Amino acid sequence: MSMGSSTRVSQAKASGQSLKNGRTVQYEFMGPPGAVAIILGLPILMLCLTTFCEENTGCVHLRAQPPFFEIPLPAGAGSLTDSLLASVGSFHPKAAGVYLAWMSYQVLMHLVLPGRWVTGTKLPDGSPALDYKLTARLNFIVTLSLVFILSFKFDVLDLGWVYRNYIPLMISSFAFAAALSLYLYASSFRRGALLAAGGNTGNAVYDFFIGRELNPRVGRFFDSKQFCELQPGLIGWVVVNAACLHHQWRTLGRVTNSMALVFLFQGIYVLDALWFEKAILSTMDITTDGFGFMLAFGDLSWVPFVYALQARFLAATPIDLDFVSAAGIVALKVIGYWAFRGSNLQKDRFRTNPNHPAVAHLKTMPTARGTKLIISGWWGIARHINYTADWLMSLAWALPCGLSSPVPYFHPIYFAILLIHRDGRDYHACSLKYGKDWERYCKAVPYSLIPSIY
Repeated sequence: MSMGSSTRVSQAKASGQSLKNGRTVQYEFMGPPGAVAIILGLPILMLCLTTFCEENTGCVHLRAQPPFFEIPLPAGAGSLTDSLLASVGSFHPKAAGVYLAWMSYQVLMHLVLPGRWVTGTKLPDGSPALDYKLTARLNFIVTLSLVFILSFKFDVLDLGWVYRNYIPLMISSFAFAAALSLYLYASSFRRGALLAAGGNTGNAVYDFFIGRELNPRVGRFFDSKQFCELQPGLIGWVVVNAACLHHQWRTLGRVTNSMALVFLFQGIYVLDALWFEKAILSTMDITTDGFGFMLAFGDLSWVPFVYALQARFLAATPIDLDFVSAAGIVALKVIGYWAFRGSNLQKDRFRTNPNHPAVAHLKTMPTARGTKLIISGWWGIARHINYTADWLMSLAWALPCGLSSPVPYFHPIYFAILLIHRDGRDYHACSLKYGKDWERYCKAVPYSLIPSIY
């Protein structure tokens, strides 16, 4: 067995993948048919979600009697299919130009802003770890400052245009994500490319979807996966929210407390992710998954346009919350953020310095790999308590929208499914990684997400 094959086998074992003759033989997401369904289905789903909530027709509303959902359609639309086709036809070159300008601006910010250089995790083929430039936090501050100064203070930037052209911009993001994914797949065949353990099946459609190359780079230092994971989509999400807030401010003459809470909650969430951007370098997305359609579409289309559904809903349907409701929602957000940030900080501190005073008291379980697993503190409550806390925050984003429509609740419902699926992936990978030690760990910390329940 060659050295390259040996390191790929080690990488596959670490990620829960199976290899035969250097090829990945274990599929996820139901293999190629599932990949095709996701590639085609996600854009259609996003078009449905936006079509279901338009300012001129209203949003989907719940009914007490069948049919339980009342779906409004634009005047002249004979069916939902007609409405979706009309949405696709709303694409125009200006929106594509604006989206390309946004991506170009983000690349420029990443290149010219001062940033801290850090070293990532060890690569699976034994080559030296890669260096990464961290600029996302400063980029967020500069971009949001420019957006608010130019649009709210000097009124030279028509931020509401983004809200009015939500669907054309979203379709432009589809095209960009697809084009980027094609480039990533083609460039992964160059000599010396390090492939992801799960992305070398030989099936072009599946490998295009899951991502074939682990760390695609332009030049030596521009890591396209790290850049897309943190900057254009996450910062774009907050800019889209700001556009919805700006639209409400212009049309209503004020900003409702529900819109203010959604904008504040989600802005804090994004700032938190960018403030601790180094932490992403040890996540599965960076260390294990290839960069293909799944991550590109998720980063550049799904995050900024699906995660902004609550702000878009409130721009079309303003809601004023009473004091008790607002206070309860704030309390839920605070609890979720406290558990989310507390658990992640505890894990990061333990990884970097287990003798740190904040984590030295934690109970741990030694493993045959020579590492230790935490079995007390936040991580003694549940094996993925951070996932549960993350979901609580997503619920706090939806509750300001009231209970009249299911559209704002798509994200917490989808997010719950995603986290349960990711929990299963993690369980399988850790079973292979730790063996019998993982069984002992699960007995010490028996619940995965919800204490005493699941």
